[in-house]
Amino acid sequence: MKKTFIVKAFTVVMLSGALVSCKKNLDLVPTNDITSETVYATAAGYKQSAAKVYAAFALTGNNGPAGNGDVQGIDEGYSDFLRLFWKTQELSTDEAVIAWGDVGIQDFHNMNWTPGNAFLKGLYYRSEYQITLANEFIRQSADDMLSKRGISGADADNIRKFRAEARFLRAFQYWVLIDAYGNVPFTTEADLIGTIPKQGSRTQVFNYIESELKAIEPLLSAPKANEYGRADQGADWALLARLYLNAQVYTGTARYTDAVTYASKVIGAGYSLFANYPGIMRADNDQNNTENILTINYDGLRTQSFGGTTFLTHAPVGGLMPASDYGIKGGWGGARTTKALVNLFPDANGTADKRAQFYTSGQSLEIKDQTVFTDGYAVTKYKNVTRSGAAGKSLDYADVDFPLFRLAEMYLIYAEATLRGGSGGNTATALGYINQIRTRAYGNASGNIAQSALTLDFILDERGRELYWEGFRRTDLVRYGKFTEATYLWPFKGGVANGRAVESFRNIFPIPLDDLTANPNLKQNTGY
Repeated sequence: MKKTFIVKAFTVVMLSGALVSCKKNLDLVPTNDITSETVYATAAGYKQSAAKVYAAFALTGNNGPAGNGDVQGIDEGYSDFLRLFWKTQELSTDEAVIAWGDVGIQDFHNMNWTPGNAFLKGLYYRSEYQITLANEFIRQSADDMLSKRGISGADADNIRKFRAEARFLRAFQYWVLIDAYGNVPFTTEADLIGTIPKQGSRTQVFNYIESELKAIEPLLSAPKANEYGRADQGADWALLARLYLNAQVYTGTARYTDAVTYASKVIGAGYSLFANYPGIMRADNDQNNTENILTINYDGLRTQSFGGTTFLTHAPVGGLMPASDYGIKGGWGGARTTKALVNLFPDANGTADKRAQFYTSGQSLEIKDQTVFTDGYAVTKYKNVTRSGAAGKSLDYADVDFPLFRLAEMYLIYAEATLRGGSGGNTATALGYINQIRTRAYGNASGNIAQSALTLDFILDERGRELYWEGFRRTDLVRYGKFTEATYLWPFKGGVANGRAVESFRNIFPIPLDDLTANPNLKQNTGY
């Protein structure tokens, strides 16, 4: 498989009034004189506009003022979606610390963030911006608009497919928002650009995401039948499974049976575990990868930014680590992990579990100072080298695609939802899925577990071993009641060396102060 659609898309110029910069008050304005009537005059124009909706996941854009990209008021170097999402999901947990002194970045591990935190503002506005792009494409691709522009037949059918995908991407970003911020501004294609959004409750937006994903299911391509990097039914089912697994957190009502149902649909769709775990995060992971369901695509020559997997390959390299081993010119000496993650692996310094990818030479297991790179083991999960060891296309920017969904997560969802009482699954099947993951990890059945060992706590640990640094940990710890509570501590949780409990309101982040000031419809989350 190749990255044809998405990668070519990144070379397209900024196109229309839909391709806008996001001001602090979410009033969105065109940055050039090209109108929607020009952009959407042809089927090719629609495809280019759909490409921008996808591209916004990987790039910061170039249509804002210099140094800002798509989202104004935020440094472009860290304004891309994945870098911001990763920081909120990982730096706030036992899986990651960072050495840098950027204002607000240490707030995550210390768990003392405020509504003025620039990174929280960045993720919030990035997600809102991407929803705005999707809304505009959906609005412009309605059947009456296609008819008005004389687009019909196969071209119209292709555009309708893109419209369904844009609805999926919008639903994904709304999931990000309700997971992180709870009650959030809510707009659809029915709301014109410039409309001051009303605040949707977490439950209301959850219900909307669910209804959208179910509505578009028959409109999307069958699993694995779409172009690489485009959403299909497999991605749709995977997001539903993830949504239902966390439904009790989001709405107060458990939906574990639904989680089992949709995880099963993905599992039965023809995906299989990629044979070599380390190869999942390599420069050629778009080739012959049977596990990835939907990815954010990166190319070292065409998707150049300091975010995405460029960030994930550079930030963890420093100290005595030879940068060339990771397909880069030099490391940034920033991100590491705590001993809590390392201790999840029985033999973290050996090769028993191939998922344990740590660099230990010159690094101490114990962290005395979060701002010292050599305190804490470095993580080598992301490498800008191919499976054969060759460097990526660029030594400055990574080729590694990032999986938003992959099969192993669905195995883990099935197992957890079954143990939590979801009907339609059974524990023997759940055990089989977990042992498939562990057989890959160990290269044989030596790591397999018995039925008696399959507990909810074991599954949480197994999610840590399998999915670490992929943006899951905060959500997982919240679902397990271990994020803010004293039931689970890690080094410097809450800013204390041995860890401490923090206020329960920190299970969600605050609405950024800028948006509260600009939008009278918004109410701040309790505690902030």
